[in-house]
Formats: sequence, structure tokens, C-alpha cells
Amino acid sequence: MRKFLVMAMLLLGAIAPLSAQEYFLEKYQPFDQNIPSPESFLGYGIGEQHTRHDMIVAYLKTLATLSDRAELEEYGKTYEGRSLVILRISTAENLNNLESIRTQHLAIKNGEVPAQDTQPVFINLGYNVHGNEPSSSEAALLSAYTLVASEHPEIAAYRDHAVIFVDPTINPDGRDRHTQWANSFKGSPLVADPQDIEHNETWPRGRTNHYWFDLNRDWFLAVHPESRGKLNWYHQWYPHVVTDFHEMGTQSTYFFEPMKANGSKDPIMPKENYEDLNNLFGDYFATSLDSIGSLYFTGEVFDGTYPGYGSSYPDLQGGLGLLFEQASSRGHVQETDMGKVTFPFTIRNQFVSSMTTVKAAVENRTYLQDYQKRFFESGVDNARKSGINGYRFEINNDQNRLQAFLDKLLLHKIKVYEQNDGSYLVPTAQEQYRMVQSVFETYNEYRDSVYYDASAWSLANFYNADYEAVKGRINPGREITDSESVVSIPDFGPSSYAYLVNWSDYNSPAFLNFLQENKVRVAAAFKGFTTEINGNATSFAPGTLMIPVSKQEINTDQLFEIMKAGATQFKVPVQSVATGYHRGKGIDLGSGYVNPMTPPKPFMLVEHGVSSYEAGEVWHLLDQRVHMPITKIPTRNFEGASLQDYKTMVMVSGGYNTLDSAAVAKLKNWISKGNTLIASGTAVSWLIKNKVISEKLVEKKDTTETSDRLPYITAREELGKSEVGGGIFEVDLDLTHPVAFGYTDEKLPVYKNNSVWLQPSKNQFSTVAKYTDDPHIDGFITDKNLNEFMKNAASIVTTKVGSGRVILFADNPNFRGSWYGTNKLFLNALFFGAHIQVPQ
Repeated sequence: MRKFLVMAMLLLGAIAPLSAQEYFLEKYQPFDQNIPSPESFLGYGIGEQHTRHDMIVAYLKTLATLSDRAELEEYGKTYEGRSLVILRISTAENLNNLESIRTQHLAIKNGEVPAQDTQPVFINLGYNVHGNEPSSSEAALLSAYTLVASEHPEIAAYRDHAVIFVDPTINPDGRDRHTQWANSFKGSPLVADPQDIEHNETWPRGRTNHYWFDLNRDWFLAVHPESRGKLNWYHQWYPHVVTDFHEMGTQSTYFFEPMKANGSKDPIMPKENYEDLNNLFGDYFATSLDSIGSLYFTGEVFDGTYPGYGSSYPDLQGGLGLLFEQASSRGHVQETDMGKVTFPFTIRNQFVSSMTTVKAAVENRTYLQDYQKRFFESGVDNARKSGINGYRFEINNDQNRLQAFLDKLLLHKIKVYEQNDGSYLVPTAQEQYRMVQSVFETYNEYRDSVYYDASAWSLANFYNADYEAVKGRINPGREITDSESVVSIPDFGPSSYAYLVNWSDYNSPAFLNFLQENKVRVAAAFKGFTTEINGNATSFAPGTLMIPVSKQEINTDQLFEIMKAGATQFKVPVQSVATGYHRGKGIDLGSGYVNPMTPPKPFMLVEHGVSSYEAGEVWHLLDQRVHMPITKIPTRNFEGASLQDYKTMVMVSGGYNTLDSAAVAKLKNWISKGNTLIASGTAVSWLIKNKVISEKLVEKKDTTETSDRLPYITAREELGKSEVGGGIFEVDLDLTHPVAFGYTDEKLPVYKNNSVWLQPSKNQFSTVAKYTDDPHIDGFITDKNLNEFMKNAASIVTTKVGSGRVILFADNPNFRGSWYGTNKLFLNALFFGAHIQVPQ
């Protein structure tokens, strides 16, 4: 009765004295008095304020120092230098023999020995991938303390039969951004009004990492150090159970799996996972939450179709990924329709679920071991039954894009082999068959039409790889174990005339920026030509960089050293030439089609009304891959900003509602002076609506006729499926256009996750990319969107504004930092934009 009253008081908004740790920990007494509780270490009770990541790490270090039941390991660093750590917890004996336990665990996974009751189960308690969903990291502190310090027989049994890996904060940069906000605006007394500033973070909020990426979408794409570090750790340990703790809207209750049904027609994860195992663990969670009076729901939302969540990637590795969603206090206490939700209450639900996860895993450890073994065996069996023996792919004339793709395959432990003809083969009959499916298979049939995330993720299309299924006999060839081995830098000697750099390589824009930063004068060929290299006729496509020796302000030796340094750093092939005369085989190097390149000096609008995700993608691309600064100007400062030094502007998706008519006039005037605006997604719609440009959207057909009546309860599904949640489609490129320089195939896969349907330009020379007659490659799209909109729409259009131009991307060429195949379209717009003349 006492526990129920305390819980009820918290639900009604009465804040209990937080020094009373019994609210969380009474059940697991007694505790080792030599080990400090979180409250005694931090100097405040859990839930009284938000805990910084450095204090979380410091506490876990203390546990590892004071107890032989815990060890701390670091698996990476964030962009901002914060440690990514995991606390290993078990008995002292287990930790002393951990390597042999891991070896035995892998032997069971590999089917070499049967499951064993004496073998500890591996449990990964993962927390706080979204930085402004903070209850879980506080629960991580309580879980770590309980599992290390409790002398309760139940906890002692957990240590005997499990190795528990506590990852307290998957997104430390985002968490600290939110922590600073919540603690800075905490009132005394606390303010529960939802309109208070404490409950309303400013842009870009703490959900995302340093570059404003959602790390819960990055397990499969593996772009960032947080994910890459965790994946390297994951494939060392292959845990049986992985938790993924989140928060949702304040008016909600609590969610645990089972999820909404997988949207795929034939999910690649075993039915045993999303039915039997989910239901088995679900019974445990329901019992625990019932015991403290918490309300919850299951099965209605949060499908696990996309393989890149923290709760779905483990499902494709023979484990059980478990999603939890807690109604957020978004601060310390907040009013709801059902009373007040307090920070301590949100933490308690996450803590209870953490301990219940350990209980369920320990009590079903042999089942989990056997399931993981059968999971990988079934993968190989499924591959043999599929009729496809492998996937052959090639990425020609771009060794850095090839390396990036191979790196991703190897990170996911996919075996890949080099063929004699220079192509690569991925056999299907391998342990990671389900990951091979995720990389190469495409779909057009689904049992559901509304997705929590993307409906398409065939990674080979992200990299614009030319691939095909192989059904006949295969000869694997040489196994690739290191993606670096595919990259070579051809030797080149000093030139007294000029150097040439082929623009087809992914890193060519970074090399160009490097040269410009080193004050090297660079020109680019806007028509192709053929010249002799070492006595061999060699073709160079439009976009080729030309570095004339005689036009530099530095001497030939200094120029050569800079060229060598750039070629080495960015692994871009460079050719030395002794003449600019090509005997009629295309333009000569002194042609009017060879234009001097000037640095684009870009800026981008950010803040309110701008998609932080897409802005972060541009920032990350230029920072991390091009090594080029971009000025980020808040929309609130735009009217007063001096723009005269900038040549290029970027507008990603957004409503831009803070820009008034004066700002619109300023923008149009700036473009008209000869500058370049690059716009993507809904920014295109905004420009058309505000008449900055004269292009148009594909018009919707009149739907005023009476529609058939539909059941009210189906409204969410019916309306949701009309959205383009994320699919892969084919466009036709004009390879002669500067935005398409570096591409060799007119057909290109692009990613679309919006409903921006841009009409082809009335100017015959300005539609750079148009969807093909049969554009669908992968993912869900309604027949109406496909036939009435997409097939009549363009993907990329350029348009004239005064003496300047606007380059319109209806789709997002930089999606989640992963679309290596379309990044160059954006970078072409950035570097070549000033030379694009829109004919009238």
C-alpha cells in the first residue's frame, strides 16, 4: 500500500522527497555500503535534476574502481570529444574469465556447441540514443548501481547467470545539449505549465548528435562515430538481448514491445522473434508495470520494418531488440490531461523495465542461446533456398565511393570477394545473409502502407552501385578484408604545363577545395576531350579539373608538392600533361569551355522553420568529407545579415515562416546579382509559393467530387499512406549539364521522402533530372503518387533569377549522410553553380 500511495502522489504531481531512494531501490536491498549510490555520489537524488554525461561516466568509473563486479570500457568518442562507454557487470569470477566466456558464446552462436545453462546470457542495456529523452540515462545509473551493489539474492543470481553491458548514453552530445537546457530553466518551485520554456527547447533541440543526425536511424547506415563504435563493439559480443529506451509525447503512457506488425510483406526476421520472443518478454514487462500501477500499451505503433533502429538491428543479428517509449516530462514536471508527469516517475518506469529485461533474459537464457544459433543457421538455409547465389556489383571510375561501400559491407561483417574482372561478389550463403538482403534486395509489395520510418533502404542504391543477382554457379575469388586495399594512387610526376584531375571520383570536390584553400588556381573543362597520358589516348569527361602551371603565383616545385599532398590525402588520381593541344579530339586546354573556378563561399539558413536534419546533412557533408566551412546564419538574423561576401546559399527543407516580405525581397535581390541559391525539398515549394522563382509544382487534380465513405477508425492509416515516407526511384540525367558532371550513366537512383512534385522547366535546357517512365526501384508509393505526380515531375531543375540562378532539388541528395550516389549532384551545384547559364 505504501508503494502505491507514493506512486499515486507522484502521478498527481506531489513531488516526493527525492532523498528517499526507496522509491526506486527498496525492492533490491540490502546494498554494499562500500559502494556509493547515485544520490550520494552526485549530491542530489535521481530525478531532482538532469545528470551531465561526464558525471554519468564518472559514476560508472567509480563503480568499476570500487567493485570487482564491474569493468568499464570505452568504445569511441563523439564529435565533441565525449567518451562512449559501456560498464560490464557480472560476478568477479565471470569477469576474470570473460574472454573464455565470450569464446564459448560465439561457439554456441556459430552452432559449434549446443546451448548451455551454465553459459551466461549477454544483455546490452542501451540508453538515451535521443539526447532529449533523458529518463533512460538516469535509469542507467540506478540499474548499474543495483546490479553492482545489491546483495539481494535475485540480483546475485543475475550476476551469476549473465554478463550485463550497460551503455548509459548512446548520444552524449545531444544529451548534454538538452541537460543544459532543462537544468538552466528549472524553476524553484518547479513549473509544470507545458508552455514554460523549460519544456520547449530551442532549435535544433537535444534529440540529435553534433551534426543534428538522428542516431537511432544510423545503426544500418553507420555514418557517425557513435554508431560505428557501437557496431564494432556489437560484432565482438553479439548480445542476446538489447534494450532501446526512448521517450514520447507527454500525453502518452508507456510502450513496450510487441510492436505494430512489420510493414514488409515477408519480413526477413524470423516470426519467432517478433511473435514468440516479444510475447514472452511482454508478459514479464506487463507483470512488472502492473505491480507499480503504470499504464501502458503495445502493438499499435512503432513498427520495426527499417533495419537501422537500436531495436531492430539486433533482431537481424540473432538477438532480441526491445523498444521502450516513456511519456516524457520534458523537464522536471509537466501537466497532462491525467495529472502531472514527474521526471522521477518517468525514470522509474525505465528502471523497472531495465531490471525486468535482465530477469526475463536470465530466466530464458538457454532459449535465447539456442534461438541465436538457429537464427544464423536459418539465414544460410534461406539463402540456399532463395535461388540467388550471390550479388555481383561494380563501381567504376570512383575508387573512393567503392571504398566507402566496401567499408559499410565489412562493418556489418558481410563477406565480399574481388573477381578477376574487377567486379565484386557477395555470396548469399553466409552468416549475415539477412544483412545481404537488406543491402541488395528491393521490394514493391507490402502488407502495410504506413511506416514509422523509411520503406526502402537497399544500400547498394545509396552508393549508385551497378549490381545484379547471380543465380548460377559462383567463384568467390579473393576475399576483401580491408576496404583500404581497393584504393591506389597512381604515380604522377611534375609537369611544366598542367595537371588534370578526373571529376568522377567522390573525393574530387574535396581535392578542389584543398587546392583553392592553398591558393592554387584551378579551371574546369565544361566539354570533354582526349589527350595522351604516357603515350596512351585518355578521355576526360566534362568536369575535369585543369591546373595550369604557368598561371600560378607559386613556383612549379611548390605546386607539385601541393598536388602530391592533395592526391595523397584524398586519394584522387592526378595526371600530368605536357600539352594542351588535342588535335581535334575535343576541346583544347585553352578553350573558352575551360572556366576558372572560384571558391563558392557558401552560407546556409538554419534555426526556426528549417529542417535540422537536412541542415545537419549539408553541414556534415562539407565538414567531414569536403573539409570546407559553411556559414550557418540563423533565420532571425537574415534580414540584418551582410551577404555581399557570399557566392552561394543553401536552403534545405523548411517552412521559413520567419522570413517576411522584406526578407524575400532581399533574397531575390541577392540572387539577381549573379549569385547561386541551392534549394532542396520543401524549400523548393516555399520559393515557388513566395514567387522567388517562376517554376511550378505539378498541380493536384480536382477532388471535390463526393468520395466513398470510409470507416472513421481507418483515418490514420488512409491518410498516412498518401505520404511519401521514403522510397528509391530512378531519374534520367542530362549528363552534359554541370550538375551532372562526374556521372557516366543517364539512369540514377535517388531518394525521395517528401511530396514536392516539381514540374519540368518550360526551358528546354533546364531540366537536369526527370523521373523515368518506370521510376520505382524500392519502397512504398501509392499508385496516385506514382502515376499522377511522379511520372509528370522533375527531380532537378535550374532556373534563372536576374543574373543569378536557383538550382532546385525536389529530392534530398544528402539523405542521412549516406547517399554517396547523389552527394555529387549537390556538390556540383555548389562548385559549378556560378558557371550555370540558364538559356532564355
